[in-house]
Amino acid sequence: MAKEFAGKRVIVMGGSRGIGRSIALGFAAQGAAVSICARNPGPLDATRREIEALGVTAHAASVDLADAKAIEAYVPQAVAALGGLDVLVNNASGFGHADDEEGWAASLTIDMMAIVRGSHAAVPHMKPGSSIVNISSISALRASSRSAPYGAIKAAVMHYTASQAKMLAKQGIRVNGVAPGSIEFPGGTWEDRKTSNPELYRATLASIPFGRMGRPEEVAEVVLFLASDKASWVTAQTIVVDGGQLVGP
Repeated sequence: MAKEFAGKRVIVMGGSRGIGRSIALGFAAQGAAVSICARNPGPLDATRREIEALGVTAHAASVDLADAKAIEAYVPQAVAALGGLDVLVNNASGFGHADDEEGWAASLTIDMMAIVRGSHAAVPHMKPGSSIVNISSISALRASSRSAPYGAIKAAVMHYTASQAKMLAKQGIRVNGVAPGSIEFPGGTWEDRKTSNPELYRATLASIPFGRMGRPEEVAEVVLFLASDKASWVTAQTIVVDGGQLVGP
């Protein structure tokens, strides 16, 4: 059976663990050459080896996505390693939750500006038919007393996604987004909250009609769809992937 992304070249910013890792492995399993970046070299190298084991070109670089110059250096390096660029996935998050200078700086610098900077660096290498997928969150769609910066900046990501789509349409580049709900994976936020904040974990679980947290692979499948030819007439959209969490049980 032909692999849907055979011959394609993909960059996943924030691709070493969790949702980013699943996105990178999903593209690789469908035949794409994949470059990933993140800050922590341990998980980064482990995921690179997983991608390589799928028989495709794998590239990885340790990058501080809060650093504009590091992004500017990484993207051309990744493009050279892959031999071109067809898909950019902007997945990184600084998880700025506290309503203070540090929380806002983390969310703005990584969740928003890494998308802007990564896209600006990538677009000159992209041809008609290419696509960008930005990862937002359902936190963008409701008020929160726990994570005001995170939610506000993720809302800005959704707005920018639509604006990007409008700006890049004349170049034949589609831009879409995915807004995940609560996703659980080893070493992730929700696994930690099982023990660090069990009351919040139980309340969040109770808010999901299916009675379970989402899996990273379930987000990755939607990202792959949006980047594929099956979505050739889809742009400026952000798709919620939350098992009905927004509408409640």
